[in-house]
Amino acid sequence: MTNDDPITDFSHRRVDVDGVEKTVLVAGTGPAVVLMPEMPGISPDVLRLARWIRDAGFTVYVPSLFGRDGAYPTVEDGEKVIRRACVSAEFRAFAGGGTSPVASWLRGLARLAHAECGGPGVGAIGLCFTGNFALTMALEPSVIAPVVNHPSLPLDDPAGLEIGDEDARAIRDRVTRDGLTVLAYRFDNDRWCTGQRFAAYRSLLGDAFDGRVLPGEAANTDPPPFFRDMVQTPHSVVTAHFVDEEGHPTVQARDEILAYLAARLQRTAQAR
Repeated sequence: MTNDDPITDFSHRRVDVDGVEKTVLVAGTGPAVVLMPEMPGISPDVLRLARWIRDAGFTVYVPSLFGRDGAYPTVEDGEKVIRRACVSAEFRAFAGGGTSPVASWLRGLARLAHAECGGPGVGAIGLCFTGNFALTMALEPSVIAPVVNHPSLPLDDPAGLEIGDEDARAIRDRVTRDGLTVLAYRFDNDRWCTGQRFAAYRSLLGDAFDGRVLPGEAANTDPPPFFRDMVQTPHSVVTAHFVDEEGHPTVQARDEILAYLAARLQRTAQAR
């Protein structure tokens, strides 16, 4: 996938949450899953994952948080997007910043998606820059299936979590109270999402954190230029570094994510 994706099979909606409007791409039927983009935006690889989620029986909501929707990830575009995001008031990219304010908007999107789609709750999948947002979205009661993929924030603290202290306590209490499991993925030699970061999640969440680690040599060796030249490490398990071969570890990770969503979100339909 070396070209831009025209995104002709999604509806393009303007969604207002507390007076703030953002574009959200929506497709499918069934329980809702909010899929957040990775840097530098809603790339063709992110859209491929969105289509897998849609085809597995879910309504997928992909909010446009940064970058140009559908753009193939180049170095030039990626540098511009990262610079803007790192100084944006919506994000807390560095240590000490606490929870990113955009997480509140995303929780509102989850409430809307649950109201529209019904079912027992909503799934939330974060990727890279938005990886941890899937966890902080769990402060919204409708979010019952958080998936944290290779979370990269804070960028300057490999053992840090992009969560304010009060939110961290509330998340831990909610996970314990409601019996949530947080599914997470990284490559073992990822420099942006280290073993130290997964250890911090486990320290916060205990056995509720299901962190799964893939060998770095399994990563796609020919990712888009942004990932090859700027990320420079195995990173994006189910998007840019995905290898679409039967039995491959990244295929297994994708299938595990879809099975996790089905077990949490489709149980009501299955019970009928």
